[in-house]
Amino acid sequence: MDFRRRFAVRFASRSVILAVAIVGFAWLLLHAALPATTLLVGGVVIWSALAIWSLVRSTNIEVGRFVSALDYGDLTQSFARPGRGSGFEELGDALDGAMRRLRDERAASAAENRFASALVDGAPTPLLAIDDEGRIELSNKAARRLFDRVDGVRAVDFASYGAEFVDALQGVSPGSRRLSPMLVNGLSQRAMLAATTVERGGAVWRIVSVQIIQRELNAAEIAVQTDLVRVLTHEIMNSMTPVTSLASSAAQLMGEIDDGRDEAIGDARLAVETLARRAEGIMHFVETYRSFSRAPEVNRRPFAARPWADQLVRLFTATPQAGGVTLDLAVTDDLDLIDGDADLLTQVVLNLMKNGAEAAAAYSDAPRLGLSIASLQAGRVRIAVSDNGPGVAANHVEDVFLPFFTTKRDGTGVGLSFARQVVLLHEGAIGLAKSEMGGARFEIVI
Repeated sequence: MDFRRRFAVRFASRSVILAVAIVGFAWLLLHAALPATTLLVGGVVIWSALAIWSLVRSTNIEVGRFVSALDYGDLTQSFARPGRGSGFEELGDALDGAMRRLRDERAASAAENRFASALVDGAPTPLLAIDDEGRIELSNKAARRLFDRVDGVRAVDFASYGAEFVDALQGVSPGSRRLSPMLVNGLSQRAMLAATTVERGGAVWRIVSVQIIQRELNAAEIAVQTDLVRVLTHEIMNSMTPVTSLASSAAQLMGEIDDGRDEAIGDARLAVETLARRAEGIMHFVETYRSFSRAPEVNRRPFAARPWADQLVRLFTATPQAGGVTLDLAVTDDLDLIDGDADLLTQVVLNLMKNGAEAAAAYSDAPRLGLSIASLQAGRVRIAVSDNGPGVAANHVEDVFLPFFTTKRDGTGVGLSFARQVVLLHEGAIGLAKSEMGGARFEIVI
């Protein structure tokens, strides 16, 4: 306000002086008198015009510098002009104040952008940015870790993660969610895709989050199965305990009265003894599944990979299933330690090896078994057991990890369910794939 007032006063005063000088100069010229005075008044006219021009020009220069600085984004300019008078000090202070506010706003905006970038980059959920032409950017560290095998910017470049995942990536619309299978380290995982839109550089981008939820689905499924087994075994135990006791007592009594002379009594004794044995078998079966309903305690600590693999070979060689089976062992050189419960993992892997050996021996004249342990990205480890048996029927692939399910005549359906429990407790995944040997291949990733 001071600049405006002082500028107006100075401009008005010089304008008045110029007007008076012009009137006086014109009067002197008309009367052709006082030549010296005429020249002097003419000089005043010229001086007043130049003073007004200089005042306006100086103001325009300062404002022009300010606008130019804004145009080029140069917020380092200073406009302080001490000692110039006519309000230019106030103009310079006002322009400098505006520059300071702009610098502060730019710094705050930059800090906010850095915060947002760090927040996005550090988010645990992978984020993909897709423009209107279908180009895809990996927007944060989680995305770069998950899609480390992608070499391209189009949806088709994600084909190694499965055709269904590519379709879901292209098809998920803003504001919606889509559940899709996804291949991660060779294992099929369930992923939830969600999309939204943001404006960036004048264009609308689709932001897609990819959250692998297979672990949560597995844990929920195991919890439901465990509760179901707990309830069923409890009810069966309550019902079968008196039956088993009575059948055993009846078999003992029948044994005492059967002297072999009465065929009917002998038949009754045989039936009661069969009933008693069957009741005891059911009780044993139920006791087995009661242990399944109690999750094992995991004592996780790093252990050496190669010695553990050699121990697995020795343990397997000592089992009846190892007879006549050729075992191939492969451990990658870059793998030193495995972070897990060595005892539980030994139990799981050894059971897979025995199952594979049985399947291969029953199917092939030259049964083979493969055990491979390899390091993956981000400290993960893959343990795979392969065989050259008949493999798993396509209609059984989704069922093999369910409790009670077995294709073996004398199987209990506990082994693979227990294996899945152990792997999930290691925050890992277990899956079934086609073996390079032609049979089944069980893969564990922890």
